[in-house]
Amino acid sequence: MALLLPPPHSLRPLTLTTLNPTTSLSLLSVLSPLPSFSLASLRLSTHHHLSNRSLRFLPSSPAATSAETAGTKPTVIVTEKLGEAGLSFLREFANVDCAYNLSQEELCAKISLCDAIIVRSGTKVTRDVFEASKGRLKVVGRAGVGIDNVDLQAATESGCLVVNAPTANTIAAAEHAIALLTAMARNIAPADASLKAGKWQRSKYVGVSLVGKTLAVMGFGKVGSEVARRAKGLGLHVVAHDPYSPADRARAIGIELVPFDVAISTADFISLHMPLTPTTNKLFNEETFTKVKKGVRIVNVARGGVIDEEALVQALDDGTVAQAALDVFTEEPPPEDSRLVQHENVTVTPHLGASTAEAQEGVAMEVAEAVVGALKGELAATAVNAPMIPPEVVTELLPYVTLAEKLGRLAVQLVAGNTGIKGVKVVYTSSRDPDDLDTRLLRAMVTKGILEPISSVFVNIVNADYVSKLRGLRLSEERIFVDGSPGVPIDSIQIHLPNVESRFASALSDAGDVRVEGRVRDGIPRLTMVGSFTVDVSLEGNVILCRQVDQPGMIGRVGSILGAKNVNVSFMSVARTVPRKQAIMAIGVDEEPEKETLKMIGEIPDIEEFVFLKL
Repeated sequence: MALLLPPPHSLRPLTLTTLNPTTSLSLLSVLSPLPSFSLASLRLSTHHHLSNRSLRFLPSSPAATSAETAGTKPTVIVTEKLGEAGLSFLREFANVDCAYNLSQEELCAKISLCDAIIVRSGTKVTRDVFEASKGRLKVVGRAGVGIDNVDLQAATESGCLVVNAPTANTIAAAEHAIALLTAMARNIAPADASLKAGKWQRSKYVGVSLVGKTLAVMGFGKVGSEVARRAKGLGLHVVAHDPYSPADRARAIGIELVPFDVAISTADFISLHMPLTPTTNKLFNEETFTKVKKGVRIVNVARGGVIDEEALVQALDDGTVAQAALDVFTEEPPPEDSRLVQHENVTVTPHLGASTAEAQEGVAMEVAEAVVGALKGELAATAVNAPMIPPEVVTELLPYVTLAEKLGRLAVQLVAGNTGIKGVKVVYTSSRDPDDLDTRLLRAMVTKGILEPISSVFVNIVNADYVSKLRGLRLSEERIFVDGSPGVPIDSIQIHLPNVESRFASALSDAGDVRVEGRVRDGIPRLTMVGSFTVDVSLEGNVILCRQVDQPGMIGRVGSILGAKNVNVSFMSVARTVPRKQAIMAIGVDEEPEKETLKMIGEIPDIEEFVFLKL
């Protein structure tokens, strides 16, 4: 079924206007006298029912008198060691106060005199810090990637932009992975310790060669791709797994993208480079280790939590894993009596992935440039929370923002794990004139829905396009005019993922794209199309999609299984092409069914395929 549109004579094409994001986002300044709406507040509130939402406006505090207005330089406090290049750059624009090893009380006492703060991982920028700043603090700069030590919600409520430095340490991390790989293969660390202890044990520390062996790079982002390049130079055969990386990007450097099980079962070495997300948490666990090649060697410079450390110890003990080289741990620093750290077949370093002089200088410059730019009122490409945007725009688009994000989350889960997303096409139908419909916020939320479940990035209206580019995600927009009420900004939103394989074949359109469509009815976002099937289900909770033979009793059979397992059904919709042929059943459920429950649904004889989607 094609997109539901009025007759052709009522349609006219619209030209997509690319909007310059810098032209209408001067509200970044927390000193604006106009009230504005926090997108970060919106980000948290989208998990609640629309009718329960309230807009929270954050006018600037009268106490927030800028240093620029007073004709003086702004003040930047640096609470942890920063490279000299970054400090020099800051001093050209601001007064810089290097105050290291401050207690929380000391930081709160000083912060009201500062326009920006730059931290690493040791300083906690808590709600108390933002409250103590009394509205003066405009920017938090994190010299590194992770921002778990910064209270993002409190930052946004205070009108404070948070920026980080996500790219400068890429090469350093890749080099450290290669260093650990070669050191592990040749037993460098234990041989060094043995010789320094007065022993000469050449036969004990015989290593393994890299040439001709297979390395599986798990996660083909910035660091993973750089590791792959260097590993090829060492004579390794390199494969990679990343379900969301375009295959042509890997082919460009001679790397084959393969499914997860293929990668781990054929690799002699495995190097981990995925972010820590709910999907990757303890991804390498007891079950995973039953699938690896006997005697595999593992390197981890990503995040400690992607490995179940107890399961790894067991795999090392029984020889399933011959060796491991680890730079990161679930708990840092790890306990002194950690069996993993003390294991004779494990090489460890204390989170040194970014610890080169060059990387530290690069991080310093990246965060300094972002902080200075933000203090000047410019957009920061590395922003991890949102700027302030006009409240009337958010008020009108709020339900469509939720719809856009959830459609993105749904679409990405329909993609089969062995294919990459090469592009995204978003189609809006609207009776609005192009100049009266600003879709930047919706585009950002589609990007957020697609990328946040599979990466560690925070996506908002500031950094959506930047993050898309880094991930190789090409997003285009199309608008189709329909006759309707101009009071309704958008009739429908469609998301197309072309050139991908689907986990649910019925999600493919006639053109072969994964396609989902949604509309807002009575303020509630609803899924209205999957592939070529028209459905109608609320995008709340989670969704089970089933394709089955269209015959009596199917709804009851599935409903009985869910009811017996205490899974509450919130909505159900059935779509079909021809009676008694095929039908799609979309079931909204409040809880996530257990694997056994889903298995029981899949075993119903007349159900041809099904998929569970988290929203």
